[in-house]
Amino acid sequence: MSALRGSRIPVAVLGATGAVGQTFVRHLEGHPWFELVELAASERSAGRPYADAARWLEGTMPAHAGGRTVLACDPASVTAPVVFSALDSSVARDTEAAFARAGRIVLSNAKSYRMDDDVPLVIPEVNPDHLALLDAQRAQRGWRGAIVTNANCSTIVLSLALAPLHQAFGVRGVFVATMQAVSGAGYPGVASLDILGNVVPYIVDEEGKIETETRKILGQLRGATVAPAEMAITAHANRVAVEHGHTVCVSLSLDRRASLGEASRAIAEWRGAEEARALPSAPDRAVALTDAADRPQPRRDAGAGGGMTVTVGRLRLDPVLHLKLVAMGHNTVRGAAGASILNAELMAARGLLPTP
Repeated sequence: MSALRGSRIPVAVLGATGAVGQTFVRHLEGHPWFELVELAASERSAGRPYADAARWLEGTMPAHAGGRTVLACDPASVTAPVVFSALDSSVARDTEAAFARAGRIVLSNAKSYRMDDDVPLVIPEVNPDHLALLDAQRAQRGWRGAIVTNANCSTIVLSLALAPLHQAFGVRGVFVATMQAVSGAGYPGVASLDILGNVVPYIVDEEGKIETETRKILGQLRGATVAPAEMAITAHANRVAVEHGHTVCVSLSLDRRASLGEASRAIAEWRGAEEARALPSAPDRAVALTDAADRPQPRRDAGAGGGMTVTVGRLRLDPVLHLKLVAMGHNTVRGAAGASILNAELMAARGLLPTP
């Protein structure tokens, strides 16, 4: 797919100095459709060279970024028509709204607007049609821009694992326990003496996000709103001593009981929405099924598909419900920055982004 011709679309990153902001910077380097032209962060970083303001966490900082002056997170300072937001939810709601009112397209990684009725919560392979909410959003809020969100990192892993089964058989009930990497807490994140040799069975707000966001993503667009999927979800969230890669252990019941072979085929053959498959950041498979007895594993599988593939394994019959499985995905790539970039690519392919 070649959605754009000529010049690339100028984009900015808000919250560029943090862990997710840095992932945006890495993944936008050399992007065929987008050109990263501005970096913005908090007042303590604004006015400084990015190389000084950001404590770079992984690999080598892209040369084009290091010398840029960090701007304030304000639409008067940041001029790019498209902005990727890695802002903390404590400041994201007001800041992202200011950019949308100023006519900018905001691709948000924050929780602030995810569950608002008129805001799309999108995984391009699963529910690209939910972008139709943007008309209602602009009409109701009176702004020229827009906000499109991606889900919580664990929610994205769970939703992609469930989507093939829900589309084929209908998912009725879900029990999920997560084992979430420390990079999901940002930097410096969890104190070493709290996580080394330990499991922390609580992550603020995480269980509620999983239980509500998954139902919106897998729900049906009905006019100017989304009817959540009619499934019950109960979640346990745990922080574990893993660097990257969120693992979810799932037991589920189906509307139409499936054999193990039928369920395996549904996952193995699922490719997701056709329009998402050829986007620049889309992996060959959004969901990959493995029959290895001890996979997926974060150390071995988090980088699958450039970090954009969710790996599903240990699919088996459940003696209490119907099926059980383990799914794992890269939390800062597919679960955060990569998800926002893929959403922007979907919008570009649909002609929903301003072109140079």
